[in-house]
Order: sequence, then C-alpha cells, then structure tokens
Amino acid sequence: MFTTALRNVLAHKARLLMTALAVLLGVAFVAGTLIFSDSVGEAIKNASAKNLKDVAVSVQATSPPGTGPEPAKDGKRATALDQRLADRIRALPGVTSVRSDVTGEATLAGRDGEPIGNGWQNRAVNYQPDADGKDRRYPLVQGRGPASEGEIALAETTAKAAGVRVGDSVRFATDGPVLTKKLVGIVATDDPAVTAGGSLALFDTATAQKLYLHPGQFDELVVAAAPGTDQQALTAKVRALLPAERAEATSGSALAAEQSRLIARQNSALSSTLLTFAGIALFVGVFIIANTFTMLISQRSREIALLRAVGASRRQVVRSVLVEAALLGLVSSVVGFALGAGIAVGLRAALDANGAGFPNGPVVISPTTVLASLAVGVLVTVLAAWLPSRRAARIAPVEALSTVEAPPTPRSLVVRNILGALVGGAGVAVMLWVSTLTSGDDLPIAMIGSMLTLTGAIILAPLLSRPLVSLAGLVTSRFFGVSGKLAKENALRNPRRTAATGSALMIGLTLITGMTVAGHSAQVAMDKMAGSGLIADYQVETTTYVGLDPKLSAKVAEVPGVAAMAPLRGTGFTTAPGPGPDSNFGFLRGTDVDQIGKVTRLSVVQGSLDAVKAGGIAISESGAKEHGWHAGDTVKMTFYDKKKAELKVGAVYADNEALGASFAPTAVVDPHLDRLRNDKLLVKTANGTSPALVKEIRKALGDSPLLKIQDRDDLRKETAGQIDTIVNMVYGLLAMAVIIAVVGVVNTLAMSVFERTREIGMLRAIGLARSGIKQMVRLESVVISLFGAVLGMVLGIFLAWAGGSLVGSSFPTYEMLLPWGRLGLFLLIALVVGVLAAVWPARRAARLNVLESIGAQ
Repeated sequence: MFTTALRNVLAHKARLLMTALAVLLGVAFVAGTLIFSDSVGEAIKNASAKNLKDVAVSVQATSPPGTGPEPAKDGKRATALDQRLADRIRALPGVTSVRSDVTGEATLAGRDGEPIGNGWQNRAVNYQPDADGKDRRYPLVQGRGPASEGEIALAETTAKAAGVRVGDSVRFATDGPVLTKKLVGIVATDDPAVTAGGSLALFDTATAQKLYLHPGQFDELVVAAAPGTDQQALTAKVRALLPAERAEATSGSALAAEQSRLIARQNSALSSTLLTFAGIALFVGVFIIANTFTMLISQRSREIALLRAVGASRRQVVRSVLVEAALLGLVSSVVGFALGAGIAVGLRAALDANGAGFPNGPVVISPTTVLASLAVGVLVTVLAAWLPSRRAARIAPVEALSTVEAPPTPRSLVVRNILGALVGGAGVAVMLWVSTLTSGDDLPIAMIGSMLTLTGAIILAPLLSRPLVSLAGLVTSRFFGVSGKLAKENALRNPRRTAATGSALMIGLTLITGMTVAGHSAQVAMDKMAGSGLIADYQVETTTYVGLDPKLSAKVAEVPGVAAMAPLRGTGFTTAPGPGPDSNFGFLRGTDVDQIGKVTRLSVVQGSLDAVKAGGIAISESGAKEHGWHAGDTVKMTFYDKKKAELKVGAVYADNEALGASFAPTAVVDPHLDRLRNDKLLVKTANGTSPALVKEIRKALGDSPLLKIQDRDDLRKETAGQIDTIVNMVYGLLAMAVIIAVVGVVNTLAMSVFERTREIGMLRAIGLARSGIKQMVRLESVVISLFGAVLGMVLGIFLAWAGGSLVGSSFPTYEMLLPWGRLGLFLLIALVVGVLAAVWPARRAARLNVLESIGAQ
C-alpha cells in the first residue's frame, strides 16, 4: 500500500500542486517566524552578553520603599553612590576595577532642527578614559574623548543621523533648554538600545554629573573582578558596604540571566503574533487539502474498488491515503522551510530598514525549528486528509464500480447542519452577551465567542451555500444565459465542495472585515477624542515628557499672533486615606482658569468658574456622577506628595477630553509638584496656523529639539495613525491566508474540470462554444468567491459589532461605523479573485478535445 500511495502522488502531481502550494506557504510562515525570532533573540543576547562581559557586580542606586526618586529643586537626581563608596568597593579582594557610570537622556537636533533618535532610547553617558586616555567600552573611531565642559562625543550612527563631523557644533537638550557643545570624537558601540534606533552622547564625568546628578554622584558602579573570582561571594561583600535601601548589588551572571529573560519576553510577543497568523494560514489550508483529497478519492473510486476487491482492507485504504498525504506534506514542508528561511532574512532586513536596528548576527536555524516546521506541515496535511480517507474506506467495491461520485446522504447533511446550528448558536449567544460587556478584560470571552461563531459558519457553509449561490445564480442566468445557469448548477451540485472552497476565503475576509470595521470605528472615535473640546490651534509638549519651563512658557503668550495660551500641569490624588478598595484615584490638572475657556470648549453645567478661581476645583460631569459630587461639596484629597487638602467643588463641566476629569488653578496644584513644569501648552492663534508662527513659538521656548508642536490635524493623525498601523499590519499578515484561499479556488476548479471532462465534451458536442465553456468556469469561480466573500463580510461585521462595546470602554466616543468604500473594495477584490482564479481552469476546459472528452470515463 505504501508503493500504491507513492505512485498515486507521482501520478497526480499536477493535481496536487496547488495543495502542496497551500502547505508550503503555511509552513514558510511558521519557519520564517521561528527562524526570525531565534536569530534576533540570539543577536540581542550576544550583544547584551558582550556589554556585560567584564561585569562581575553591578551596583545601582535605588530609592527607599514607598518613595520615588529624590530630585533637587534644580531637577537633578540625588543618589547614594559616590566616589568614596567606589573606592571602598575597589579595595575589596579580587576587584580589578570599578567603573563609575552617570546616565541620562539627551536629544540631539539634526541639520533641519528636528530631533533625531527614538525618544527614551536617546542615551547620554560619561566617558571614562583609562591611563592611555581611551575608554575601552566605547572605542574611538575618530577624534578623541570629551575632556571638558564644552565638549561632546557621539556614537557613529548618531553622528551620521545628525549630519555632523568632528569639529562641528552639536545642539542638544536634556530637560528643555537647548545646549551647544563641540564634537571632538566619534565612538563605536554595540549597545542594543542605540543600535535599535536610539542615539548616544558622551560627556566627561564632571559635565555628565552637572547635567544629570550632583557633583561626585553616580547612577551605577560596575565592578570588574580577577579571573576565577566567585561572583556570588563578591556580590555579598559589595552588598555589605552599601547604604541600606539606597543601593542594590547584582552579580553579572544574574544580570545576564535577567536580560535574557527580558529578551525572551520581548520576542515572545512578536513571535506569538506571527505564529497566530501562521496558524490561520494553515487552518485555511486545511480546507484546500481536504477538498483536494475528497475530489481525488471521488475520481479514483474505481481504483479503490479494485483494491478492495483484491483484498485490501478498509484500514489499508485509510493508511494508503494518509501515507499519500504525509508524503505530500513532507515534500511541501521541506520546500516551505527553505522559503521560510528566506522570509526570515527578508523580514529582518525590512524591519532594519524601517529603524528597528537589530544587532548584527548570523541566521540561527535550530533543530527544534526544523523539526517543528516539518512536523506542522505533515501533521496538518495528514489531519486534513483523515476524513476523506475514511470516506474512501467506506466505499463498497460494487458501488464504486458502478458510479463515479455518490452524493452525500441526507442524514450526513442533517447531522452536520444540527451540529453547525448548535456550535454557531452558542457562538452567537456568547457574542450577544459580549455586546453587553464594557471591560477590555473580557476580550478572551469575545475571542471564544468569535471562534465558536466562525466554526459554526464553517460547519453550516453547505447549507448556507444553497440560498446564496442560488441568489447569485439568478444574476448570472439573467445576464449570461446558458453559461450563467450552468455555472450556478455546477456550484450547487456538490454543496460540500462549494462550501469548503468558499470557506477558505470566508475565514480570511471575516478577520479582515472585522478588523477593518473595528479599526475604522476606533479611528473615528480617536479622531473625535483628539479634537473634542479643543479650540486651540496648537498643542505644545516635549518628546521625552520632561515638561516645559513655566518662565519660558509665559513668553509664548507674548508671541505676536498668539491670542491665548493656557498651561496644563498636574498631580495625582486619592479621596480616601490611602490605597485600598475604597480609594478613588484621580488626576488634577492645574491651569490658568482665565485662559482655559479660550483654548477649549468649556461648558459649565453647575456652579461657576469664579468659585474655581477662588481656590476651588472643577469636576467633569462623568466624574461628578461617579463620585456623587455636586457644586458646593467639599472633597478631602490626599495628594501624591502625602499632603492633604479639603477643596470645594466650584464647578461641574461637560466632559472634555482636553481637560480630563478635573482641573484647578495652578496655585492649587503647584504646592504638590516636586518640580514646577508644564506638561503641555494649549495655544490659540489670532489668524490660524502658519509655519512662521510655529518657528516663533519654538524660538520663545528656546528652540529646543525636545519640543513637539502639533496642530489639530497632527493630533488626529497621531492618534488615528496608531490604529492605521495596526490594521495595515493585520492586512499584511492575513494576506497569506487570502492567497492560500485563492489557491484553493484554482485547485477546486482545475480538479472539477478534470472530473467533468465528459460532461464538458457533451456540452461542446451540442453546440456550446469554447467561449461559453470559459465563461461557465469563470462564472462558477466568481459565484464561489462571492459566496465566501459575502458570508465572511457578514460575519466580520457581526463580530465587530458585538465586540465594539469592549473597544468603547477605552473610547467614550466609539460607535460602529461601516467603511462602505473598503467593504465595496473587498467585494470587488473577491470578484477579481474569482475571475483570475478561473483563468487557467477555464483555458484548460475550453481546450479539451470534444471526441476524447466524450469517451472519457
């Protein structure tokens, strides 16, 4: 029977080609994901290990439990790590050196004045030369290291991005005001944070301390030890020297292990996402494989009957079909794995080109990846062929010798329809329940409901295909005559096959439609939120959220063309004695009450702003309802600085996204801030937006590269752009499933043409022209494609509607809106898919010889 299976694969290789392609693409997706994850993970791990190569113990400054960092009035951090502690650690037995690090953030301006780098990854450190004047952690590529307050060195990639060379002046900012220093050196680094799109600036130690800490203080002490030193024992000795609750010591091995865990966690999210879509692609492929083997077994029923007649048992027939599937899966998986390796290399290059900046490293192909990829391909193929093999084994020799294809029994369809109704009904019930939920934590319930609904639709697809195909057939019959009617009859002839073919496309379009509707609705909601309540023409903030100097902020109001400016800064509070189940957390914004009504749509529904100006607070309508507060009530607050206050509710205002849940005069908020900084400025202009005015605002604020000045369109694009990015990524990943579905349509039509060779010959003999045959096959393809598309889009819209309440919990302005243009495009794509998928099968059908076709068995 193994020999028979092998001969069947070789004899029907042309018919199995499309099935092999479906398995190949799915395995390529899986293999590419695994190879990409392993390669990037290993590269980052090696880069991190190289950074930690000489680290025996790392001592880092911490804050006592229950407290945050301790900034001084000038905003600089205060730590317990100083030169004296470093000297005491250096004196321990086995210690060869102690590196005293100062770290911070510095955002550099490029030639165009815009910031370079990637926000929080814009690192700044102190350059620490050895006796030879060089810092071996940052090898010099050009020039020398910084040695005085007016000098700076940059990483090679940073200097290139900023467009500067040794000797040029470099403009940068750490916490607001722009600073300028002379570039004296360029260094190399393999720091993953820098290679992944960040930047690196280096200062001499005294300058770095002046910028970020206090003289003589450090953020980290990196201890190097002599070879053979016990890291754990040395860590214990270092720990004994540290001030209690002000610093912690970690061994180099523990630090490396922690970094490895973090890397694995970061990679697992991306890998899980990609593998999910790979699973979807393989799931779609299952329908194609099952369809192909069902048709092959139907066409080979006489052959199977002969095998049964000469003594082959039912079990042997099943084994023969499964071996055939396993061989097909193995060959397809091997080719798919090779393609997957190419996908992994291409994906890494594409992400690097878009600023991912992965460290250099070889392509990693582990034995586990090879075995997993091959096992997935073979297992999926064998499982998909299992039901067709069972049907083959049930064919009685006499029945098979007398008929080509027996239609499914009514009982089997009844059982299938009952099962589908139960599963689908359960899914719909769950999704109707989900539509009443409002918490994002209920997403797993929605996923279960979606899976049940989709599974039920797949099971019921043969039943659903009849009315939908018949409806489409009315159109094809009316406009295309005999060819249209024949196309409808062919699609209805075997509802199982039509359903299996259409289901592959249905799955892809269900997911794409659901994501499109939900994404479009969320995008519109975010768009409304970004602009709701905002009259200001500009919003000004910093890219690193360090805040804006209030003294400089005041100058913005004096810029010619600025009609009004309101600052926003804030602090957190609770309305209970402390954290606990009865605590009500909130955030109180401080602003200029006289100006805030000029830059936002402020509508007071209770009380008055005069009471707020007198030292009261204003509460949003939803916040007041939640807490049961009214104008005139007194609220006891405990602020984040542990200070308490009793404030009167001076006004209740209509919900306003720009203002948040509450606001008060800056005089109420300022005493509770560690550092007086504006989070953002809202600016209203006299004559609308203009580039010249933006330039003047930047100039008033010191022209810092940290500044981010956005008009209302920018705010809408920024918020809506996040949804667009996610939806486009999903489109790209689901494209594989749709491609496999198209392959399924081509495969089904090609094998259907072979199966109906004699019938096509008879049609040609009674006068149907070649063009009519082509049109018949094309229309059949279009009908099947539209069936899958319509069913998928209806399901997608339903799932998006039911799950919309979960999205609405994050966006108060959310409401489901149908993007008719995109939905129409999906239908058009399904139509095009149907036409294109039929090109080869239609040509093959039209070229059949009439006499040979009539004589075919």
